[in-house]
Amino acid sequence: MKTLKTVSRRVALAMTVGFGLAASAGMAAAEAVKVAAIYTLPVEQQWISRIHKALNAAAERGDIEYVFSENVANTDYERVMREYAEQGKQLIVGEVFGLERAARKVAKDYPETAFLMGSSFGAVAPNFSVFDNWIHEPSYLSGMVAGAATESNVIGMVGGYAIPEVNRLMHAFMDGAREVNPEVKFIVNFIDSWYDPPKAKESAFAMMDAGADIMYAERFGVSDAAVERGVKAIGNVIDTSGDYPGTILASALWHMEATIDKAVASVASGSFEASDYGQYSFMAYGGGSLVMDEALISADVVEKVRAKEADILGGMFRVNVNDDRPVSDN
Repeated sequence: MKTLKTVSRRVALAMTVGFGLAASAGMAAAEAVKVAAIYTLPVEQQWISRIHKALNAAAERGDIEYVFSENVANTDYERVMREYAEQGKQLIVGEVFGLERAARKVAKDYPETAFLMGSSFGAVAPNFSVFDNWIHEPSYLSGMVAGAATESNVIGMVGGYAIPEVNRLMHAFMDGAREVNPEVKFIVNFIDSWYDPPKAKESAFAMMDAGADIMYAERFGVSDAAVERGVKAIGNVIDTSGDYPGTILASALWHMEATIDKAVASVASGSFEASDYGQYSFMAYGGGSLVMDEALISADVVEKVRAKEADILGGMFRVNVNDDRPVSDN
């Protein structure tokens, strides 16, 4: 387990940003909010990288002082939370899937500390807020791209764990594909790991052997398989098109900036309270977006996708939320 006390290349990055000047002339300088983040995986992992990116952006602006610990084992998570709270951190950010009870116990013991945690469950007064990557809207749009692109009418989908946060994105993707191609079928598999590229790659190869010519890359490793077999892929959470040129048709992106900025502002103003920050991942708040490689997609498909995107942003279309485990078509 790596924490602030075992300094390495990334483990305990401390960014002291001093005081941020107030936006209006004549106002007193505001002290930067002291923020710590706890991650169970490396900061390079796509989901965590979005949180880390948003916090780094806030630190670079001078809004926060930011430290973090990565690769924290579940058995150590509660201890690290307590250490940061004892150090006087004003806001502690992390993900508590699989250790909900322990995290909520810590928050209860430190009512003056604000907690913002990725969670499958609800907020708890007075100080335990939750968030999630609600990018089902751009996932639907990426599904439209995939449904129009498949020639075999078989799309492979490799996921990490079948939890609501993953399930809803996959269902939205499937719904989008079916809108433009009612004949499309899906092969779905979960590798039961958040980070196992070789296992994800092996699963992807099996789907391609079964006829899939488009791959939904919810996990790292799938796009590598797509490159080797010469098929196309759809990205998730981050844009990896630069790493896989000519392979990634589109990606549903998650942007944590709106969520982080809202929480930091609430702490700074003394108004932080237990709340569900999930809405700030919606496209309307800038929390989600779609990126397409238009060189790989026909102009008419791009036009259809942009029209649907406008309907979502204009409140004229609502993407269905389905948290049930997706299954392969017969």
